Amino acid sequence: MSSTAPITPHVQEKTFSAYSEAQGETYSKFRPEYHPDLYETIVNHHTSTGGAFDTLIDLGCGPGTATHALAPKFTQVFGLDPSPGMISAARAQSANKPTDNVRFEVSTAEDMGRNLSPPIEENSVDLITSANAVHWFDMPKFWAAAARILKPKGTVALWTPGRPLLSSSTPNSDKIEAAIAEWEKEYLAPFHEPGNIIVRNGYVDLVLPWMVDEPVTAFEEASFFRKNWGAGEEFFAVRPVVGMEQLEKMIAVGSPVTRWREANPDTMGTEKDVVRIIRRRVEALLHEAGVEKGKEVIRGSSRGVLLMIKKN
Repeated sequence: MSSTAPITPHVQEKTFSAYSEAQGETYSKFRPEYHPDLYETIVNHHTSTGGAFDTLIDLGCGPGTATHALAPKFTQVFGLDPSPGMISAARAQSANKPTDNVRFEVSTAEDMGRNLSPPIEENSVDLITSANAVHWFDMPKFWAAAARILKPKGTVALWTPGRPLLSSSTPNSDKIEAAIAEWEKEYLAPFHEPGNIIVRNGYVDLVLPWMVDEPVTAFEEASFFRKNWGAGEEFFAVRPVVGMEQLEKMIAVGSPVTRWREANPDTMGTEKDVVRIIRRRVEALLHEAGVEKGKEVIRGSSRGVLLMIKKN
C-alpha cells in the first residue's frame, strides 16, 4: 500500500457516460462475469468487520453485473451510473434476473443518489461497491460523499481487473504478448486517460481518503484491506478461450479503443480498424506456430485487485 500516491487532476469520464443503450448491452455481453470468490471475499470482510446487509449502492454500475451478483445479500440495492444508456441496459437486463430489490438510477458517484427523489439518506448505506469504475471518479468528492452516506462500520469495496494474461498453452504466447504491448503503444497510448493508467498500475495510485488535500477522517488508514489476484488465480468466472471474432468484440469495449475509433471513424470494420489490426497480428503469430486457419484461439487467465476501506 502506498500512502503517498500522486494526486492526478480529475479528468471527467466522457466515453462510457455517453454510451447508448445498445452500447451498454454490447458492453455487458463482452465483459465477463466476476468470479464468485471475489464476491465472497467482499462479503466475508464486510461481515467480519461489523458491516450490516440492509442497503448496498453499486456505483458506476454499468449494465448491473456486480449489482445483481451482490443483491441477494441485501434488503435493498441501488445501481447508480451517470450514463442513461447504461442504466437503460441495466434495467433491460433486470427483466431476466430473479432479484426484485434492485433499483437502477442515473446518478454520479459524487452525487451518490442525492439527486434521486427521495434522495438516499445520510448514514443509511452499509456497503458501497464499484467494479472497474472508481478510477474515473473525482476522488475528493467521492470520499466525502461516501463518508456522508455510509453508516458507521460501513464499507467501501473497489475492484478492477488487470491486463489479461495469456496462458502458456497458447501457441507463441510470448510473441503475442509482445505484439499486444507494441500495438497498445503504437495505437492506443495517445488515447489513454489518467483513469486507464491507474487501472494498468493495479490501483496503487488510486487516491485514498487520507491522501486528499483535506483528508476525509471518517476513514482510517488502519482499516485498509487489499487483495491481489495473480497468475493461476481466477478473477473472472470463466477462464477465457477466445476466438478471433470474440477477440475483436472484447477489445472493442475498452475506452481507449472507443476513443481511437471516434478519432478514426472511416476505419470502422475495415482492415485499418484498430481492433482488426491486432487481430491480424495475433492470427499471424498463431499461424507461425502451426495453428491452422479457422482454428485460431487464445487462452488466458485473469488477474485483478480489490481494495476495501471501513468507515469509523
